[in-house]
Amino acid sequence: MKKSKIGKTLPVPGLLQEAGDPLESPGSGMAATLNLANHFLIAMPSMQDPVFGGTVVYVCEHNENGVLGVVINKPTDMTMEVLFERIDLKLESSVDVDAPIMFGGPVQDDRGFVLHTPGQRYSSSLTVTEDVAFTTSIDVLEAVAAGDGPPRMLVSIGYSGWSPGQLEDEISRNGWLTVGADPEILFNLPIEERYTAAMRLLGIDPLMLTSEAGHA
Repeated sequence: MKKSKIGKTLPVPGLLQEAGDPLESPGSGMAATLNLANHFLIAMPSMQDPVFGGTVVYVCEHNENGVLGVVINKPTDMTMEVLFERIDLKLESSVDVDAPIMFGGPVQDDRGFVLHTPGQRYSSSLTVTEDVAFTTSIDVLEAVAAGDGPPRMLVSIGYSGWSPGQLEDEISRNGWLTVGADPEILFNLPIEERYTAAMRLLGIDPLMLTSEAGHA
C-alpha cells in the first residue's frame, strides 16, 4: 500500500513549510491601511512587463508583511494529468485531466498552490472568504484524486508577492486597477475571458481604457 502523503506539502511541484512560507505571518501586527485581500489586481493595458502584462491577480493576503496573490489567467503547458503523474496520484475520472495549471507568479515557481472553494480542512490552508481558500499542502490534491476534492479549484505553479508598500507604489504609478473579486470569474469563466470580465466589474471596456489610475 502506498504511504499517504497527507500532511506533507506538494513535492513536484510543492511548497516547503518552513521559515518564510507565505502562509506564515510573524505575529498579528497592525492591519494594513489598504487591504486588498479578495480583490483582483488588473494590469493596466499600458503595462509592458513580460510577467504581469495582461494579467489578473487574485489577492489572497495583504498585511503589514506585504501582499500574496495568484495570477488567474496565464496558463502553463502543464495539465492536471501531468501534475498528478508527477506527484504519483491517480486522478478520479470526473476531473478534467486537460485543465491547464496556471502560472501563478514568479515567486517559488517550482512549487504548487491551490485556490479552491472552502469545505474540508487541509493541513496548510488559508480561508480568504466563504467562497475562496488558498492551500499549499498536498492533502487537497489527494482529496481530488480520491474524488472528494473541492467542487471548484485553480491550481498554479508559483505565486506573486510584493514587499510592504511595493504594490501600493505600483498602484499609485498607474500599474494596476483593483476591484473586489468575483469567484465566478476566478473559477468558472474561460481563462481567455477573465481579463475583460474583471475590467467590466469596474464598468470599463479595456479597448477604451487610457493609462489613468482607477480602483474600487
